Amino acid sequence: MSKKITRRDLNLGLAAAMAATALPADAQPSSRRRPIRYDTANGEWRTYGGDEKSLRYSALNQIDTGNFNRLEQAWSFAEPGDTNIQCTPLMVNGVVYHSAGLKRAVLALDARTGKQLWRFDYEEGRRGVLAPRPGSGHGVSYWTDGKEERILYVTIGYQLICLDAKTGKVAPGFGVSGVVDLKKDLEDQAINPDGEGAGQEIGLHSTPLVVGDVIVVGAAHSATVSQIGHIKGNVRAYDVRTGKQLWAFRTIPRKGEFGYDTWENGSADRTGNVGNWAQNSADPDLGLVYLAIEQPTNDYYGAFRRGDNLYSDCIVAVDAKTGKKRWHYQTVHHDIWDRDLMCAPILFDMKMGGRTIKALAQPTKHAFTFVLDRTNGKPIWPIPETPVPIGDVPGEYYAPTQPIPSKPPAFDVQGVPISQLIDFTPELRAECLRLLQNYNWGHLFAPPIVSVYPNKIATIQSPSTDGAGQWPGGALDPETNVMYIFSNHAYTLRGLIPGDPARTDLAYVWGTQGPNGAQGAALPPSEQPQGAAAAPGRGAAAPAAVRGAAPAAGRGGGGGGRLTVQGLSILKPPYGRITALDLNQGTMVWQVAHGETPDEVKNHPLLKGKNIPRTGSQGKVGVLVTKTLVIAGDGTATTGPDGKTGAWLRAYDKKTGQEVGSVRMPTRVTGSPMTYAMDGRQYIAVPISGPGVATQLVVYRLPA
Repeated sequence: MSKKITRRDLNLGLAAAMAATALPADAQPSSRRRPIRYDTANGEWRTYGGDEKSLRYSALNQIDTGNFNRLEQAWSFAEPGDTNIQCTPLMVNGVVYHSAGLKRAVLALDARTGKQLWRFDYEEGRRGVLAPRPGSGHGVSYWTDGKEERILYVTIGYQLICLDAKTGKVAPGFGVSGVVDLKKDLEDQAINPDGEGAGQEIGLHSTPLVVGDVIVVGAAHSATVSQIGHIKGNVRAYDVRTGKQLWAFRTIPRKGEFGYDTWENGSADRTGNVGNWAQNSADPDLGLVYLAIEQPTNDYYGAFRRGDNLYSDCIVAVDAKTGKKRWHYQTVHHDIWDRDLMCAPILFDMKMGGRTIKALAQPTKHAFTFVLDRTNGKPIWPIPETPVPIGDVPGEYYAPTQPIPSKPPAFDVQGVPISQLIDFTPELRAECLRLLQNYNWGHLFAPPIVSVYPNKIATIQSPSTDGAGQWPGGALDPETNVMYIFSNHAYTLRGLIPGDPARTDLAYVWGTQGPNGAQGAALPPSEQPQGAAAAPGRGAAAPAAVRGAAPAAGRGGGGGGRLTVQGLSILKPPYGRITALDLNQGTMVWQVAHGETPDEVKNHPLLKGKNIPRTGSQGKVGVLVTKTLVIAGDGTATTGPDGKTGAWLRAYDKKTGQEVGSVRMPTRVTGSPMTYAMDGRQYIAVPISGPGVATQLVVYRLPA
C-alpha cells in the first residue's frame, strides 16, 4: 500500500525510495577501484561540464584581462549541412573530441592544428530520419582506466555507442558490436525501433555521464506531444566495459512506490515523458549521481494527471552503483508551464558560518537558483511554499503553492511587471498597454488560459518556455563560489483551444482563437527540435496552423509565439544578461547586459537618433570561467559598423562584470565554450553556427 505523501515529503524526499531496480551482482561495475577524476586540473577538458561537478571552470590564466583582445584564430573545423552545433568539445591527451552534423558524427581532431585524426559515422536509416532529437547533440563522453580510452555517445536514433578513443573503431565486447540499443529494455514499454506510432518518440541529445565504470543515460522526447499516453523517460546505467545494464530509475513511480499518490486516479500508469534530457552531475566521493528531470506530458495542460506529479521537475540524487534514490527535491509542482530542469546541477563546497557544506546549485528556466545540501536535499536557505494564481481551465488541477527560494535573488525578471514593459518612447509604451488588454499577464506563475477572442487570447508567460536559464546552464568559480549564468529576458504566449478528437485525446491543446476561429500554434524556432524545420502543432482544432497569436484589435501582431509592438519586444532590455551570484552569501554580485543590440532595435525607424545603451541579445549561451575571466559569446548575430554580420566572444572581469575584451566571430555561438592548454599555450574553443556561415568549431589562442 502506498504511503500518503505530505508536501514536506514531496519537497525534501526523505522517505525511502523504491523507484530503482538494481540488477544482479554479476551485472555490477567490473572494477571496484577508486574512480579516475575527470577535471580540468591538468589543462584538459575531459567531460561536458569540465568535471563531474559541472563547474565549467579552468584554472588556466595565460589568457587574461590584458591580452584577450589579442586572441587570434588558431584553427577551425567546419561541418557541412549542420545548422545548429550545440556540443561542448572535449580535449584529452592532445586530441579534441566533438560531435557534429545532423546525423551526429563523432570526430577526433589534433588539438594543436584541428587536423582530423578519425571520424565515426553511424547510419540508422529510417530510425534516424524519425529521431525526435537530431543534430550534433551536446557532445561526447570520455572514459579511461589509465590504459584503455573510450569515447561514448548516444546516436540520434537512441543507441549508445562505445568507441576506441585512439582509433575511432567500435570497442569490442561492448554491447552488440559496440552498440547498446536504448529502445530495448524499457521495462515493459513496447516501442518500435523505427520510432513510428503515437508515443514512440524517444532519444537523447545530451552526453552520457561517466562515473567510475558506470555510464548514466537519460531520455528526451519530441518537443510536441499530442497524446496522453507516451513513452516514459526512465534513466538507466550501463557498465562501461560490457554495456550491460546495471540499473534503471523510474521517473514515474509504479503503484505501491513512493510518489505514486502524487498522480491522482492512477494517472502515473497512463502518462509519459518525465525524461532526463538535461546534463547530469556526480559526486564520486559520495557515490551519488544528480539527475535533472523534466515535466510530464502535456507541457501546458495536465487535467488528466492531477496532483503534484513526482518525479517531474525534480532534482533526484541516486546511488551511482545501484540507482536507488537517496533524496529528491521538486522545483515546480504540477508543471503546466514547461519549466522542466534543463541543465546540470552545479556541485560545490559552500562556506557558511565557518563550516563547509557539500552543496548543490540548480538554476532553472524561471530564473531561480535552488541551493541544497547535496548529501540530503535539504535547502540551505528557506524555500517557502508560496501561494500562486489559480486558473479556470475546465478540469485542470492547479498546485496551490510553489517553492520560492528566499536566496539567492532571481537572476532575471520574473513574470511581466508593468515596469518591465517597452519604454523606448511613451507612444510605444502606450501601444503596448493597449495590446495587453487582450491578454492575461503579470505573475510568474500565471497559468495558461482557454483562448477567447478577442478577450482573453492567451497568457503572456515570462520567462518563456525556453526559459531565462537554459540548457547550457551556469559556471562556478570554486575559489570564490560565485556562479555566473547567462539568461534571456523573453516571453511567449500560452493559450489553449479544444483538441480535435480525430487527432488527439487531449481535451485542450496549445493554440489561440482569432477572428477566423481557432488557430493551432506551431513551435517557435527556438523550441524546435535541433535541426528540424518549423512544423505545425499537432492536435489543433483547425487544419491551418500559424505561429503566435492573432493581433489584438489591429494594434500588434504575433509571430514565433510572441507579441510585438511595431516589431519590437513588449519587454524592455536587457534582452540577454550575465549575472554573478555569490553562493556563500546568497547575494547578487553584479549583472550586465550581454550581447550586441539586435539589428531590429538598432535600425528601427522609431528609434532613430535615440541614445540606447547596448541592449544585450538572446540566445542559448554557455559561460566559461577561468582563473581570471568570465567568457561568453553572443547568442545573436548582428551587423557591425563595417556592414558585416557577425558576433563577439566577450570577456568580463569576474569581480565587477566590466567587459575587458572582445573578439569578432563569423556568427553567433550555439554551443558552450571550453578551454585547454597544449605546449604551454592556452586555447579557447567555441562552437558557432548561423545563416550563411559554415557551422564550425572555432579555436582561438594568443599570437606566438
